[in-house]
Amino acid sequence: MAKQVEKPEWARVAKAFEASGQTQREFALARGMRLSTLQSWVYRARRSAPSRVEPVRLLPVQVATSPDATESLLEVVAAGGARVRFAVGTDVAYVARLVAALGR
Repeated sequence: MAKQVEKPEWARVAKAFEASGQTQREFALARGMRLSTLQSWVYRARRSAPSRVEPVRLLPVQVATSPDATESLLEVVAAGGARVRFAVGTDVAYVARLVAALGR
């Protein structure tokens, strides 16, 4: 009968795998363990880890029109005063990441 493994041990092995840079197959082979066991432990560790997703922050915006605007550019002014101009149609997620990075 297989030995029951305590949580600290499987968590430690899963953490060692994540830091190893090896594939799951390579890591399991090097440690003499079943691949399915390692996969299970890594899955549990990832599932129990706190989410790394940053919360979404909504900022107030003010829409202004410019009668003499001849170009199709938009501008975002960050809270710190940084201005980002970009063409209409630019990926909104890219602009959001850029503005967030400027705000740090």
